[in-house]
Amino acid sequence: MNRMNRVKRVNRINRKLWANMIFSAGKYNGFTLIEILIAVFIFSVVMSTIFGTFNAVISRTDAIKNGMGGYEMARTCLNRIALDLNAIYIDQKPLYHPPDFDDPPDPYRFVGKETFAGNKNFSQLRFASTDHLSMTRNAENGIAEIVYYVKEQGYPESEFVLKRSDTLYPYDEDYEFEEKDSDPLLCEDIEEFSIIYFDKEGNEYEKWDSESDFLKYATPRALKVKLKIKSIDSSYTFDTKIALPVYRQKFE
Repeated sequence: MNRMNRVKRVNRINRKLWANMIFSAGKYNGFTLIEILIAVFIFSVVMSTIFGTFNAVISRTDAIKNGMGGYEMARTCLNRIALDLNAIYIDQKPLYHPPDFDDPPDPYRFVGKETFAGNKNFSQLRFASTDHLSMTRNAENGIAEIVYYVKEQGYPESEFVLKRSDTLYPYDEDYEFEEKDSDPLLCEDIEEFSIIYFDKEGNEYEKWDSESDFLKYATPRALKVKLKIKSIDSSYTFDTKIALPVYRQKFE
């Protein structure tokens, strides 16, 4: 009888130990709801920080790429203008003489004026140059009328672009310049295209006409070209001063 009591007591102890082990395993090998919520919160904070940093790096990289693209475009455009002006053609004295009232315009005249594109004001530049760029397979050389102008294009989001017209002589001397869709595009996203003209004494002018009595039929000595290009979040301004290799002095 005593033996049976001892066996029963041992069995009760063993069952109690197994129950405690099972409870302990369930208590310490799993996670409570609060622990899971805290872990999820910490993970979300860490991931938000990582993705925020990543987005900042990507945005900065895009801005640098846009800036470099605008810089290259502006540099190419200003270099093209400088090349054309360095090959400028001007009739000199005595071949050139001031025009009479009914004389046709000088085919090699130099004209810088302001024009409207959309609701904005831009400079337009017209001159003759020997740096003709042929748009055909045939290599053509000669004196060409070069015109730089800004045009509005795009719908519904309009933008301004700088274009270059190149017409090989002979061309109609009396005609008014007309923009053509075929004119090559040099620069996009134009915010400003302005030119300042300098005479021999260094005086500044916003306009120039070599057929004008006011300017004594002279051509400018130098030009300052300013180009402002917009990007996604900023604008970039470029300018250069170009001294003309030849110029016509005033008729006194």
